[in-house]
Amino acid sequence: MSVTTYSLPPLPYAYDALEPSISKQIMELHHQKHHQTYITNLNKALEVSAKASSEGKLQDAAAQLGAIRFNGGGHINHSLFWEGLAPASSPDSKLDSAPKLAGAIKATWGSFDKFKEVFGAALLGIQGSGWGWLVKEAVTGQLRIVTLANQEAVVVGDTPLFGVDMWEHAYYLQYLNGKAAYVENIWKIINWKTAETRYTGSRDDAFKVLKAHM
Repeated sequence: MSVTTYSLPPLPYAYDALEPSISKQIMELHHQKHHQTYITNLNKALEVSAKASSEGKLQDAAAQLGAIRFNGGGHINHSLFWEGLAPASSPDSKLDSAPKLAGAIKATWGSFDKFKEVFGAALLGIQGSGWGWLVKEAVTGQLRIVTLANQEAVVVGDTPLFGVDMWEHAYYLQYLNGKAAYVENIWKIINWKTAETRYTGSRDDAFKVLKAHM
């Protein structure tokens, strides 16, 4: 019985590279502990499900679907999140590195500042834990802001361009209950070059990091 397993993708920068927007301590805990836990639990659920299926125990295989969805979403979201960030000193963190996406943002919201305002309000409006994403719609190619609860992921049609983790473990050790400050500072480290690549490329390309660490 062959079961696909996943491994923790390395960060494309040092743990302290996103300071002061995100501290080294948070990055280490977030990547090494939280993300790794999602992967560990995903692999376990996939293994149990595959074994049950091979034995004809559909009821036991189906019992793993919730764990696969939650932990798989956690792995997908975090893998995309890490690639969607860049040190503030990097040219990749400048909007100039995403000319086509920047044009689409302006066409959709009127200005980049208005887009930031709307996106920020959506992030701060999330109740409990969740994520906010800028996505390219599958059918229309238009831009849209979506918020998803817990570890739900952008897995149905749309292409995720960049996302912001609004779980407390993403910011609390540094910002305490100051979510607004976290949201304001994360704009300094968005990897616009990656967002541009996802916007102009295929949906499969956006998720290639997952295949690279199977």
